[in-house]
Amino acid sequence: MTRILSRASAYLQALPLTVILLFFLVLPIGMLLVVSFWDYDFIRMYPDFIWLNYDEVVNSAVTWRVYGNTLKYCLIVWALCLFIGFWVAYFLAFHVRTLTMQMALFLICTVPFLTSNVIRMISWVPLLGRNGLLNQTLQNMGLIDEPLEFLLFSDFAVILAMVHLFTLFMVVPIFNTMMRIDRSLIEAARDGGANGLQILWNVIIPLTKPGIAIGSIFIVTLVMGDFVTTRFMSGGQSASVGSIISNQMGLLQYPSAAANAVILLIIVLVMVGAILRFVNIRKEL
Repeated sequence: MTRILSRASAYLQALPLTVILLFFLVLPIGMLLVVSFWDYDFIRMYPDFIWLNYDEVVNSAVTWRVYGNTLKYCLIVWALCLFIGFWVAYFLAFHVRTLTMQMALFLICTVPFLTSNVIRMISWVPLLGRNGLLNQTLQNMGLIDEPLEFLLFSDFAVILAMVHLFTLFMVVPIFNTMMRIDRSLIEAARDGGANGLQILWNVIIPLTKPGIAIGSIFIVTLVMGDFVTTRFMSGGQSASVGSIISNQMGLLQYPSAAANAVILLIIVLVMVGAILRFVNIRKEL
């Protein structure tokens, strides 16, 4: 009897979260999947079961290029965020001695999040524009004769803005994981004759893998679903899957947008699954 009551109590405790997940996660995804098979015209949608929306995605060369472009952004931004985020977290965790200073520097990293993403993107325009501060400085120093056109409204600008927006999502989990590393392990490695590079490669990086995996999941999901940064920083010259979905919704092509959203979701889940294949987060945390 006691065991039954204990089990019932556990189910009751999990019930509110289960209801929330079903209502706000499972149900919307299910509706998205259903709508992706509907037919539509310029006026309304028609409940149906057709593969036309998926055929348009799979058989469109333009759509394939956009998906490839999105994956390109994702891989480059992930690599840059990992490199920058790892060393920022490493500095905070191992080179800043006092907890007060660690927290102060960490809070400084979060200051940009006090403003919206759009404002932070707009702030790059006077810096990177043709007549912006950077071009004028380089010209005044005699390093260039003409303004650098690739600095703004280009893939470079898109990647720069994404790295600026998302790096902190890599810093936080890596920093949290590094702070959990037992410092006696590092001392033991140093006593065993290991140099700084060997300690980094054989001790710190393996123990930081859960943080790297969590940060990578954040970056992948954020970049793959982003469309505002791509549209604004490329000046409309580049596109992402999110941009396609946004345009289709603007044209009231909801079934096609749903089909793209389902395919994008599958791709992101495959990428997240690949990350989790390398690191068992639940086991290592």
